[in-house]
Amino acid sequence: MSLTPAFLDELRARTTLSTLIAKSVKLQRAGKEFRACCPFHNEKTPSFYVNDDKGFYHCFGCGAHGDAIRWMTDQRGLPFIDAVKELAQAAGLDMPEQDRRAAEKAERARGLHELMGEAATWFTERLNGIEGAEARAVLQRRGITPETARTFGLGFAPDSRGKLKEALKAYGDAMLVESGMLIAVEGKESYDRFRGRLMIPIRDVRGRTIAFGGRIIGEGEPKYLNSPETPLFDKGRTLYNLDRAQAAARKADRVIAVEGYMDVIALAQAGFGEAVAPLGTALTEHQLERLWRLSEVPLLCFDGDSAGQKAALRAAHRALPMLAPGRSLAFVTLPQGLDPDDLVRSQGPAAFEALLAKPEPLVDRLWASEVSAGPLDTPEQRAGLKRRLTELAEQIQDPNVKHEYIAEFRARADQQFGRGPREFRKDQRGPATARQQPRGTRNARGGWQPPEAPPSHLIRGVQASGLDPILARAVLAGLVRHPGEIARHLEVLGSLRSGSGPLARLFESVVDIAMTTPNLRQLDSDDFRTILSTSGFDSAAGALLGADTLPFSFTRPEADVMKARDDLSEAIAVMTAQPVVDAALAEATASLMRDVTEEAFARQVALSRQRQELQDRLANLMLADDGVFEE
Repeated sequence: MSLTPAFLDELRARTTLSTLIAKSVKLQRAGKEFRACCPFHNEKTPSFYVNDDKGFYHCFGCGAHGDAIRWMTDQRGLPFIDAVKELAQAAGLDMPEQDRRAAEKAERARGLHELMGEAATWFTERLNGIEGAEARAVLQRRGITPETARTFGLGFAPDSRGKLKEALKAYGDAMLVESGMLIAVEGKESYDRFRGRLMIPIRDVRGRTIAFGGRIIGEGEPKYLNSPETPLFDKGRTLYNLDRAQAAARKADRVIAVEGYMDVIALAQAGFGEAVAPLGTALTEHQLERLWRLSEVPLLCFDGDSAGQKAALRAAHRALPMLAPGRSLAFVTLPQGLDPDDLVRSQGPAAFEALLAKPEPLVDRLWASEVSAGPLDTPEQRAGLKRRLTELAEQIQDPNVKHEYIAEFRARADQQFGRGPREFRKDQRGPATARQQPRGTRNARGGWQPPEAPPSHLIRGVQASGLDPILARAVLAGLVRHPGEIARHLEVLGSLRSGSGPLARLFESVVDIAMTTPNLRQLDSDDFRTILSTSGFDSAAGALLGADTLPFSFTRPEADVMKARDDLSEAIAVMTAQPVVDAALAEATASLMRDVTEEAFARQVALSRQRQELQDRLANLMLADDGVFEE
C-alpha cells in the first residue's frame, strides 16, 4: 500500500482536529482556537492549544506538537498505518487499494482476531462457571478482586485436550493451529494448548486479543505458558497491558516495566495503571522504543533476585546504542526475594511508590555492575575496568551522549582511584606523555594539518549542513577566553570546519597553537592572546572577546569559571551534533515524501525531536547567563 502525500493531505483536511482531540480531552474555546490542560504532561494551567484552521496542536509547556495523524500515534499509541486507517474510516475516505496478497493477509488477520476474541470470551465464561472454582480461589488468595479480573479479561482453561477445540470448531483445525490455540502433532489429532490454567489475554495497542498467557493451577510445569508466535503475535514487539497503560502513563508522566503479567495486574489494582511487562523474553529494541514513546526515562522494576537483576542489566546493555538526549532508563530495585506483587500486597502501595521515587540512573547501574565485576587492586585490573567502561560507552550511537558517558566514567574512575584527571579511550596506547599528544601533522608550509576525523557519520553530517556560524563564533570566543579547555576537546575541534575567512583561519590557528603548547592548561586568556599575536590574530581575538552579542557565560569575563567551562563543553557538544541531526532530518524528510511508511514516519519524528532537544539545550545555555536579556 502506497500512501501519497496528496492522500495524507486530503485526510488531514477532512479531519476536524478539535473534534478528534475532544473525544479524550476537555477543550475550551479560546478565540479561534481551543485550549486545555496538556494530555502529554501534568499541568494545572492550560498550555495546550488546538488550531483547526492550521490543523495542528501545540503545547507551550512540554513542546508536544503535531497534526491528526501524530495525535493518533503519540496520544493513542497506534502504529502509523492503523492511525491512518482509523482516521480515513471516520472521514469517509477510502484507503488506497492493497495488492491481492496484502488483501488476503488482512482478511486472514480479521478472521484470527475474531477467533481470539471468541476464545477470550469462552475462557472468561469458564472462570465464572462451576469449572472455574479453583481458579477463582487462586485469584482470591493472590488478592485479585472480581472487578480486576473483569478489567483484564481473566479466564480459565479446563484441564481437557478438546473442550476449546470443540467450542471453536467452526473456525476449523487449520486456523485454530495457526492462532496458537491448538497444538498439531503429525499423524495424530490436534489438541488444546492451554489446559488447567488461569488465562490472561494479551492484547495489542487497540485492545484486541492477539495471544494468551496461562498460569498453571496447582502443581505442574511450566508454571507460565505463552502463546507461540503467530501472524497476530510477535513477542518481541508486544508489551503486556500497553493498551491500558498508555493513558495512565501519560497522566503519571512515567511508565513502569515489570517482569510478568501478574505483577502488572497487581500493580494496576494497587493504583499503578502505568505498568507493562515483556512476555517471557528480555526487553527488545522494539519494546524499548514503545516505552520511550510514553516516557523519556522508563522505570525498569524487575525482581530483586539474581535472575531479575541480570534481566535488568541485559536491558541496560541493549538500550545503549539507542540512547539519545531525552532517552534513558532508570532502575527500581526491589527487596531481595520480593516481586512487585509481593511488595504491594505485604507492604502496601506507599512502599512501592517510595521505591519509584528514588530510581537508579542507567549510568549508575552500568558503573556499579562493572566495578563489582572483580577486584581492582592492581593497575592491570583498573585498566581492565576502564577498558570495559569505554567499550560500553562506545556502543552509544549519539555522539553527544557517548561523549558524556566517556567523560562521566573517566571522572568516576579518577575519583575512585584517587588520581588526577587523565584521559582514557579505547584507542589509546603507550605512556601518558604519548597519549596526551593530539593526532595531527604539519603541512609543507609548517601549518597545522587537522587530525584524523571522528566517526564518519559525524563528519558527513557536518559537511552536509555546516556549523551554526553564530554558535561557532561563540565557541571560538570561549576557547580564546578559556584556552585550558582546548585540549579537552581537541579531537572533535580538529575535525570540524568552520567555513572560510578570518574566523576560520583563527579557528585553525587556535588548534595549531594547542598542539605546540605543552603547558596549555596553565595559560590564561591574556597569555594565549600573546601567543596568538605572533601569528597576527591578536586583533581578531580581541574583537571576539569584546563582542557583546554572544549571550553565553563562557564569552563573559565576569562569569563563574567552573560554570563557564561546563557551558562551553555543552556548547561544543551541541555545535557538533546540530549539523549531524540536521543532515539526517533532511534525508529522513525527503525519504518520507518519497514513500510514506511507518518506519519513515517514526524516523522523521524521532529526528525532529532530537533537533528540538538540541535547540532547547542551546536555549538553556543562553538563558542560563543572568542579565543577557537586560536592557
